[in-house]
Amino acid sequence: MYSGSSDGESHDTSTHRKIPPASSMLWVRNLRRYIGSGAGLGSEALMELETKRILLEIFKDKQQKSQEAGTIPSFYKKKPEAGSISQRVQKLAKYRFLKKQSDLLLNADDLSAMWAYLRENCVIDDGTGAEKMNYEDFCHIASVCTEQIGPKCRRFFSPSNFMKFEKDEAGRIAILPFYLYVMRTVSLTQARIDMSELDEDSDGFLQSVEMEAYISGLIPNLAQLRDMPAAFSQMYCRIASQKFFFFCDPHRRGKACIKKILLSNCLQELMELHQESEEEVTDTEQAENWFSLTSAQRICDMFLALDKDMSGSLSKQELKEYADGTLTEIFIERVFDEHGRRCKSGASNSREMDFDSFLDFVLALENKDTPEGLTYLFRCLDLQGRGFLTTADIHSLFRDVHQKWIEGGNYELCIEDVRDEIWDMVKPSDPLKITLGDLLGCKQGGTVASMLIDVRGFWAHDNRENLLQEEEEPPEEESQ
Repeated sequence: MYSGSSDGESHDTSTHRKIPPASSMLWVRNLRRYIGSGAGLGSEALMELETKRILLEIFKDKQQKSQEAGTIPSFYKKKPEAGSISQRVQKLAKYRFLKKQSDLLLNADDLSAMWAYLRENCVIDDGTGAEKMNYEDFCHIASVCTEQIGPKCRRFFSPSNFMKFEKDEAGRIAILPFYLYVMRTVSLTQARIDMSELDEDSDGFLQSVEMEAYISGLIPNLAQLRDMPAAFSQMYCRIASQKFFFFCDPHRRGKACIKKILLSNCLQELMELHQESEEEVTDTEQAENWFSLTSAQRICDMFLALDKDMSGSLSKQELKEYADGTLTEIFIERVFDEHGRRCKSGASNSREMDFDSFLDFVLALENKDTPEGLTYLFRCLDLQGRGFLTTADIHSLFRDVHQKWIEGGNYELCIEDVRDEIWDMVKPSDPLKITLGDLLGCKQGGTVASMLIDVRGFWAHDNRENLLQEEEEPPEEESQ
């Protein structure tokens, strides 16, 4: 038998025995070193380990920057470096996303089939002869299209879409506006996909080179441009692209927002070239459409005719010949002061206007009634750069017009009377000055600008009643 003392000694010894920590054991240290090196892990485990490490580094980096920045939110995100994994992943993700969106679009055959199903299942209005459908027909056509074309057309047949269209007394809508809505939606979506593919840095903006590439890709599909000479294609894309930037890049940052391009009238004007061949369009319609081949060639010929020394840019003296010399000298001076992109080839060319600046100049004069065109011209009219025009500014601007008016053999007029007439037309909020907002608000800003910069514009205003009467009179029938 064991004595009590021996039992107590044995218990104390087992209690105070020190067990070495796991980290000090040799096999534990070797195992940790082996796992840490990744030598025993498979490829998937290594990838997961590397991903965790990268994410941890990113988290710590953001946490550190957040602490340093304090309460100021981040407003700048550095773009991924060229050739980096981030850039390649971004491009691949964008490609897959755009591919998925493109697959959801209706193609030409699908649209033709939808139109056929709409016509087969509609009713003819007895009064107007228009093809219409009620909501029951709408739902039935939706089922037929979904079955025959596929589920990608289902989104067009939602109740909210039906409610967007005008209904008659019987609650029916015409099928033609609905079909045009479908076509326009598909066209705009396809345009956005095409533009997004060209957006290299995926920031939602297109630079001039990217916009020109988009227009170049459209040329084969536009009926009026298919026969364009190959040598003129690059120049045409440059001219067409400049109008998008004139209206969609008001701050002249060199890039235009894709969403703004899609919603602009410029894209709609360009798409009009789909409709018919240019031979069937009148000369007036061709001249009015900036994107027509006739208009582009007219602008090129105009620039070449003004560029007497064939330097590729225009001097003030050369630009004075624009529009048969009816523009005033003070306006030409102000155009170069405010909008002339000075050439970098040498000091002698520092006051000359390049082709892109000339395109902006023509766009402003041909679109004086638009906010963009009037903004361009107002900067030239604002002689002191104060943001408003005074009676002294109006007097100085119209003085050159008055001189050309008298030289043309017209009757004598009083500059003060013209100044008062301009004030009555604009009705500025401040009776002592006219701002750009006043010109835009009075709806006659384009007319006022023409009166101050172009003697022909003042003549048109002075003879507006006679010109209006000539437009209203029907053309005389030719004598047999």
